[in-house]
Amino acid sequence: MNKFYRKLTFLTLFVFVISFAVIYTTVDINTLKNLTAFHTWSLFLALFFALLGMFFDGSRLMHLVKISNEKITLYEAVQVIFGNYFLALLTPGATGGAVAQLMFLRRAGVPTSKAAVLVVVRMLGSIFFLAVCLPFLFLRDEKIVPGISNEILLCLAFVGIFLIVWCIWGLKKGYLDYFIIQISKHFNISKRRRIFAFYRETKKAIELLFHAPKAMLVFFIESGLNLLCLYAIVPALLLGLGVSGVDWFTIMARMICLNFILYFTPTPGGSGVAEGGFVFLFSDTVPAGMVGIIAVTWRLIAEYLPFFIGFYYTIKVFGHDFLAKHSETVKEFEEADENNG
Repeated sequence: MNKFYRKLTFLTLFVFVISFAVIYTTVDINTLKNLTAFHTWSLFLALFFALLGMFFDGSRLMHLVKISNEKITLYEAVQVIFGNYFLALLTPGATGGAVAQLMFLRRAGVPTSKAAVLVVVRMLGSIFFLAVCLPFLFLRDEKIVPGISNEILLCLAFVGIFLIVWCIWGLKKGYLDYFIIQISKHFNISKRRRIFAFYRETKKAIELLFHAPKAMLVFFIESGLNLLCLYAIVPALLLGLGVSGVDWFTIMARMICLNFILYFTPTPGGSGVAEGGFVFLFSDTVPAGMVGIIAVTWRLIAEYLPFFIGFYYTIKVFGHDFLAKHSETVKEFEEADENNG
C-alpha cells in the first residue's frame, strides 16, 4: 500500500501544482468581477451533463458486452467506468485504465479474453468518433492551430481517417502482420509480447465490429453521445458566467480536438496537457481572467470527481491490496493471450 499512497500523493501534488499554475497565470483584474457574477445553477447543469455522459458510457458498455454473448448489470458497468477513471489517472498515458476495466469485467463474470477485446473496442469507438468529427471542425473553425491553414488541417484529417480505415481493413485481412513483426524486432522480449498482445486483441476487436454491424452502430452513436455530454460541461459553465451568445458548435468542436490529443499524451490522465490545451484553445472564447478557472473546474467535474468515485469502488470491490490484483490481472492477461496466440 505504500506504493499506492506514494502514487496518490504524487498525483495529488501534481494536479494541485498544475491547477494552481493554470489559474495563477490566467487571473487578471476581471476575474473577481466574473466570479461574483457566476450563477451556481450552471454547476448543477454541468454535473447533469457529466452524469448523462456516464449513463451513455455505461449503456454502450452493456450493449458491447451483449454483442460478445455475455451479460453485465448497469451497476457493474458503472463500476467498470469509474474504475477506468481511477487507474487511468494514476498511471502514465492512462494505461492503468484498461487494466482496471479488465479487473471489473472479470469480476462481473466476463472471461479475460473477451474482456480484453471489449476494452479495445471501447477505445477504438471513441477515437474513431473523434476522428470522424475532426473534418467538420476544421471546416468551421479557423483558429484551432495558428500558422496552419484549415485546408492543410482538413487534408491531414482526411488522411488520418483514410489511414484508420486502411488499418481496419488491413487488420481484418491480416495484411499488417508483416509490419508488426518487423516493428517488434526493435524491442525487447517483454515489450514485443505486449505489442503482439495488443495487436491480436485489436484484430479480435475488429472482428467483433463486423460481427454485428447494427449493434455496433448503436454503440458508435452512444460513444458520441457520451463524449458530447462530457464536452457540454464547458458551455454549461460559460452560461453560468452570463456569457451571451455561447457558440456551442465552436466550443464542442474545440473540445473534440483537445480530447483527441489527450488520447495520445503520456501524462497521467492527460493532466497538464488538458489544462494547458484548454487555455490555448479557449483564451479567445472565455471571458478575460476566467479561462484558467473554467479549465480547472471542467477537469474537476469531468475527471477528478469520477476519479474519487472510482477509488471508492476499487477499494470496495478489491480491497486495499488492489495493486497486487492489478499486477495479477496483467500477468493473467498476458498468459491467456500467449495461449490464444
